[in-house]
Amino acid sequence: MSDTQSVLAIQDLDVRFSTPDGEVHAVKNVNLDIKPGECVGVVGESGSGKSQLFLAATGLLAGNGRVTGSVRYRGQEILGLPSRQLNRIRGSKITMIFQDPLTCLTPHMRVGDQIMEALRAHKPVGHAEAEKRALAMLELVRIADAKRRMRQYPHELSGGMRQRVMIAMATICEPDLLIADEPTTALDVTVQAQILEIMRDLQAEMKTSIALISHDMGVIAGICDRVMVMRHGEFVETGAVENIFYHPRHEYTQMLLNAMPRIDRPQREGHTKLLPLAAQSPTLLDVEDVKVYFPVQVSSGLFPKTKPLRAVDGVSFTLAQGETLGIVGESGCGKSTLARAVLKLVPKTAGTVVWCGRDIGAQAEHEVRALRREFQVVFQDPLASLDPRMTIGESIAEPLRSLEPLLSRNDVTARVREIMDKVGLDPAWVNRYPHEFSGGQNQRVGIARAMILKPKMIVCDEAVSALDVSIQAQIIDLILGLQREFGMSLIFISHDLSVVRQVSHRVMVLYLGRIVEMADRESIYSDPQHPYTRALIAAVPVPDPKIERAKKKPLLPELPSPMDTRAALSFLKSKRIDDPDAVQYVPKLIEVSPGHFVAEHDPAPAP
Repeated sequence: MSDTQSVLAIQDLDVRFSTPDGEVHAVKNVNLDIKPGECVGVVGESGSGKSQLFLAATGLLAGNGRVTGSVRYRGQEILGLPSRQLNRIRGSKITMIFQDPLTCLTPHMRVGDQIMEALRAHKPVGHAEAEKRALAMLELVRIADAKRRMRQYPHELSGGMRQRVMIAMATICEPDLLIADEPTTALDVTVQAQILEIMRDLQAEMKTSIALISHDMGVIAGICDRVMVMRHGEFVETGAVENIFYHPRHEYTQMLLNAMPRIDRPQREGHTKLLPLAAQSPTLLDVEDVKVYFPVQVSSGLFPKTKPLRAVDGVSFTLAQGETLGIVGESGCGKSTLARAVLKLVPKTAGTVVWCGRDIGAQAEHEVRALRREFQVVFQDPLASLDPRMTIGESIAEPLRSLEPLLSRNDVTARVREIMDKVGLDPAWVNRYPHEFSGGQNQRVGIARAMILKPKMIVCDEAVSALDVSIQAQIIDLILGLQREFGMSLIFISHDLSVVRQVSHRVMVLYLGRIVEMADRESIYSDPQHPYTRALIAAVPVPDPKIERAKKKPLLPELPSPMDTRAALSFLKSKRIDDPDAVQYVPKLIEVSPGHFVAEHDPAPAP
């Protein structure tokens, strides 16, 4: 295909960075061709060079980078073009959606002004016309109440809404090529499904070509025509999406596909399997009607008014010895707050938490401190939860020094080296610092730190969501292997229902601080009863192009505010009182089959 028939033609693109540790060869003589109206997926793990390829192609390379090769837009060479000339194409004909919309939007500018600025920088339109087109663009990307949203600032919007604003900015000039860099990575599956649907519509309506950068093979399967698999700065396999998924040839492509947890399969071939729960296992944890409310000031003045934000609104469950309970739901549903209330890291408003027969709420602080050796937590961001000034050996040893102060220094060192070996860390690394490790290695440090006391229960709070699929698979195998060895219980919090299916005996679905469904993992995935559960499961991408494109995906609206008492009755509107401050009906949990509980909800509308 000639350059003039391509929207973008990249030839022998080579990117190198000068660093204090030597030269980094980020992209190695890559060739890529994107046709009009085509969606090309570029897939690979973090550090493979995906983003740098397109940043270099669009002239956004960091100052210490050097690029050679050729980049042609519709036959015109744009690599090395002066900024003034390049800006006529960049932002107009070629646009980019960046991974983190919050850091890419100007915090002190209203959303509408930012979208209008993107249009007026490239098109000779007046303010009124720009405002009209910006409003139409927000409606096109399915932002409700677009007029009001135009006047808001980025921090007032959810992550999903900010991502839609970025899409509106990137597409308002009707570009030839849209480069989407991990546009759904940090989003809930329901919002992710909405964003991908919007991108499909834009491709169909505007005939826009799309370059989709992702490490998620499920996302790639649902939208891409061709796939380029990137590793260590070069493409190791390219082809039509069906060939890549059904007939992968390179071992790296096969590894990426095998590492992906699939919601349509209870087990992953070749990986550690969940140990069945022993019959009559004793109960370790009994949580009864726990509520966590935060007072939020809603008016100012001499007598300011406050309203309760119902983060957790009456949750009850038990956890047996050796059992894993998966807790799922969108961001803002109260998953992490519930876990912190159970661990007494945040004060609960009401309810009881009984650990091994003892009411934790009735215990004095020094008594709870002594109990903490029996339950530990692994946080979502390992780097943020480790002290950068402490070696990993010191971080892992800290719980021992705090809760077992009588141990000698030699005993502590021996225990640290032993647990490092168990979690796959070389004991010789004991004096290294967190910044010297990858995300996956730091997550292993967090797991070692939680495991060193040999606790009866560990809470994993989004412990694998920020990791590449191959590292994620390793960490899941590690957690399941440690559970087999030590017989510990797990509370596994995640918005990724595919991962939860692999690791959980039972699954609890939360919606705005309340349980809407709870059952064993087979029942909840094969026979989901609540419309929210069904929507969550349907939204999860499957790494299979035929299955993914044939699925019907019910799109849920944005989560309503938990300060509105009507919000939790979104699925039982027949009982709702139309007053945001009224005391509302509380849906009952009904046991529809042994061990399968579903919250009351209105019947689904007829198709």
